[in-house]
Amino acid sequence: MTTAVEPYTLLRAALALFEKPPAELSSEELTRAQTQAKNEFTLETRVLNSPEAAGVIVPDKELDVAFAEIRGRFDNAENFERALAANALTIETLKTALLRQCKVNTVLERVSASLPNIDDVEVGLYYHSHPEKFHCPEQRAARHILISINPEYPENTRENALQRIEEIAEKLKRKPKKFADLALKNSECPTAFNGGELGNVVAGKLFPELDAALFALKENEISDVVETEMGFHLIQCTKITHAQTMSLKKATPKIRQLMQERQRRICQKSWLASLPKESEKHHDQRN
Repeated sequence: MTTAVEPYTLLRAALALFEKPPAELSSEELTRAQTQAKNEFTLETRVLNSPEAAGVIVPDKELDVAFAEIRGRFDNAENFERALAANALTIETLKTALLRQCKVNTVLERVSASLPNIDDVEVGLYYHSHPEKFHCPEQRAARHILISINPEYPENTRENALQRIEEIAEKLKRKPKKFADLALKNSECPTAFNGGELGNVVAGKLFPELDAALFALKENEISDVVETEMGFHLIQCTKITHAQTMSLKKATPKIRQLMQERQRRICQKSWLASLPKESEKHHDQRN
């Protein structure tokens, strides 16, 4: 006999694992989601049966916020109720499931509430042990024009492609502010529709030849013709954001939050592992 799976827990498991509701899962995916949902529900039940859960009350406002967050994902009440029905839920059963989830979260927060604060020494050690997390490399905003090489098309033979890109380069020498317009009209890269914009680029992300050209340019300067395996390019550096390292003072709030969150998760995980399983509980009761 198959044990029924609580619908909201199954929905959460399906979305977490596959980003799809249960009805859209394959048989194998559904089995995985059901297994995870059963495990989660069992663990939540152990949390709610713990001494720490005694006297925990979820304020109506907290439940209303949780419900409103889900309701807000839908355009209207009809679509919302249709989605609930598709997942074997009603407004009342959803609220009951949300109340349960809020209570579990409250218990877990209560368990880790007495943890000590992360002090400045711990923050400093983390900062100096992970310098890569606080260093932002130089970035360059860029746009480019591509004329591809394709011998199957007369206008894109190597000779003709080179002639075309050189003609564009000459126009840009006279009117460099026309780069976006010329990219839109001539570039054979999908970025043409956005004026050739490549966005913010760090070293090593483009073809090596383009990378070298871009990071040798001054702000608003346009490169000479650059050849890559794709064809011929012109690239413009529109903005330079120099490399910088976040100071310890500026990084401290983020580090403290990250370390406290990690400490909180470790504490909660340890507490969850210590909870008696149902089989152990029944054994104790018999003895």
